[in-house]
Amino acid sequence: MNPTQPVSRVAVAGASGRMGRMLIEAIRAADDMVLAGALDLPSSPAIGSDATAFLGYASGVAITADLRQALQGVDVLIDFTRPEGTLHHLQVCQELGVRMVIGTTGFSDAQKAQIAAAAQQHAIVMAPNMSVGVNVTLKLLEMAAKALAQGYDIEVIEAHHRHKVDAPSGTALKMGEVIADALGRDLKDCAVYAREGVTGERDPSTIGFSTIRGGDIVGDHTVLFAGIGERIEITHKSSSRTTYAQGSLRAVRFLAHHPRGMFDMFDVLGLRA
Repeated sequence: MNPTQPVSRVAVAGASGRMGRMLIEAIRAADDMVLAGALDLPSSPAIGSDATAFLGYASGVAITADLRQALQGVDVLIDFTRPEGTLHHLQVCQELGVRMVIGTTGFSDAQKAQIAAAAQQHAIVMAPNMSVGVNVTLKLLEMAAKALAQGYDIEVIEAHHRHKVDAPSGTALKMGEVIADALGRDLKDCAVYAREGVTGERDPSTIGFSTIRGGDIVGDHTVLFAGIGERIEITHKSSSRTTYAQGSLRAVRFLAHHPRGMFDMFDVLGLRA
């Protein structure tokens, strides 16, 4: 343990879900964090059980549907839930002075603005994908887009498990945003999300998106830069949610030194230009 690194008291939303359990396991293994709260929906059969029971270990932290109870004495809430739930959690976190790591996707522009406004009081790290590898990939895409600004058609292809409810994925949209920004465009004006029938020739200024849903695919993302005589593919594939959990813990460590402000994983990883 780094003696200069403070110990963070962390709560996890969606504690009995796949991502929640991965986060709890990662927190337990970290020597600079302690699990201090576990939150889930009132309908969850895990309510009242010990948050680390699935690991065969008693943490003394019970999973609860009482948000204020779960956040008592907590420094940071890690939230990978749904937009409506995250915004409700945000309101109470602001009241209690709890910082947030938000991995939830599917927010509207208005909801994102609400989160950014809250970050003026208490620090928030929000990213559609907490994976260190994905965020390094985003940096590579920024570099590639600037170098391949002319003569290359850009397509984003993503694949996820059958249970994912939003499309394109938040990560795919972030990839599109990074590329569009590097090209001096607005993704809202150049994104194409569907093609069917007689579509005409491809507009070279557009960024296309293709979505695949099936099985238990954790998350695959490929950006294709298709030129004349060559094509470049930049791909990231996730085989486990562990990478999301480890990235989230890096965000928690970052927040220990930032009392307020809106941040993303580029800030956490020092990738900001």
